[in-house]
Amino acid sequence: MRYQKRKKALILLADGTIFHGKSIGKEGTAFGEVCFNTGTTGYQEIFTDPSYYGQLMVATNAHIGNYGTKADEVESDSIKISGLICKNFSFNYSRPAADKSLEEFFEDHNLLAISDVDTRALVSHIRDHGAMNAVITTEVDNVEGLKKQLAEVPSMEGLELASQVSTKEPYYYGNENATYKIAALDIGIKKNILRNLAKRDAYIKVFPYNSKFEDLEAFKPDGYFLSNGPGDPEPLVEAQQVAKEIIKRDLPLFGICLGHQVIALANGISTYKMHNGHRGINHPVKNLITTKGEITSQNHGFAINREETEAHPDIEITHVHLNDHTVAGIKMKNKNCFSVQYHPEASPGPNDSTYLFDEFIQNIQKN
Repeated sequence: MRYQKRKKALILLADGTIFHGKSIGKEGTAFGEVCFNTGTTGYQEIFTDPSYYGQLMVATNAHIGNYGTKADEVESDSIKISGLICKNFSFNYSRPAADKSLEEFFEDHNLLAISDVDTRALVSHIRDHGAMNAVITTEVDNVEGLKKQLAEVPSMEGLELASQVSTKEPYYYGNENATYKIAALDIGIKKNILRNLAKRDAYIKVFPYNSKFEDLEAFKPDGYFLSNGPGDPEPLVEAQQVAKEIIKRDLPLFGICLGHQVIALANGISTYKMHNGHRGINHPVKNLITTKGEITSQNHGFAINREETEAHPDIEITHVHLNDHTVAGIKMKNKNCFSVQYHPEASPGPNDSTYLFDEFIQNIQKN
C-alpha cells in the first residue's frame, strides 16, 4: 500500500506555528495562503475552481478522496489550489461512476498534498488568527530555510491573480443559434457558470481579463457577465473600467463573487480582506427582497464595505450573509445591474440560488 512509503511532512504558518502530517505521494514544497473549506462533498470542484488559485486548502471533512474523481466534474482545465491539507486521505474509492482515484488525479496534475494532519486544531488556529501565508513540505529538516522563503511570499491583500487563470484568447461556449448572446469577462470563470447560462438559451463569448469594453461590445451581446476569480479585486482596474462603461450605458450586467466586488469598486465602494473568508457549501443568506433564506456555496476572502454600500444613493443591498451580516448581494436602483457574493451555479444539493441566472435573462429580455 502507498501509505507505507509515505514521508513525513509539515505545515509551517507565517506566524511560526507548525503542524505535522505525511505526504500523499509527491514530495517537495508548496507555498500559498492557507484557508479552509467546510464542504463535505465537492472536493474535485474545489480543487479546480480558479478562485482558489494560490491557496493551500484545508479540508475540514474528515475523509477526502473516498468517491474518486470524474472527468466532467471539473471547474477548469487544471487543479488551481497550491496544495491540499487533510485528515484522512482515501487511496481507494467506491463510486462506480468515477474515472480514477484522487491520488491519480493529483499525480496527473503534479499536486503536493499532505494528510494525517490535526485539521481541527489547524482550522481553529486559522479561525482565531486569520488566513495567512504558509508552506507545506516534505523538507522537514529545513524549517529555518523555509521560514526565510515564506517571508518572501506576497500577501493575498493587494495581489492580482486574475491574469494567472484567465483565458489567453477569447472563446465561445454554447449554441451559436441561441436566443441570447452574452459577453463574459473571464477573471477566473467556472465552467458551471457557462453551463448555466447556455442552459438558458444563451451563446457566450468569453474574453480575457484585460479586455476593453469595446472588445466585448464588438460581439454585440444582449448582456454582460463578470465572473468569479482569485485574489484582491482592487488591482483589477481594467475590469472595473469595463464595469463602469457597461453601467454608464445601462446595459444588462450580472456579477458573481470577484465580479460582484468589481461592480462595487466601479461604484466607488471599497473592498477589504476578511479575517478568514467564507468557504463552504452551507452558508445561509437572506434575500431581502423576497425575505426567503438560501443555503449557498461560497468561496471568497474579500468582501465589500457594508457601511459604504448602505450610504450609496444608487445601490440597494439585496442579500446578506446571516452568519456575519456581510453584504451578499446588491443591485443598482436605476441601472440594469446586479451581483452576488456567492455561487448560484454551484448547487451543492440545494438549488436555492439558481433563480439568479433566470433573473439575468429576464433583465436581458426587458432591455
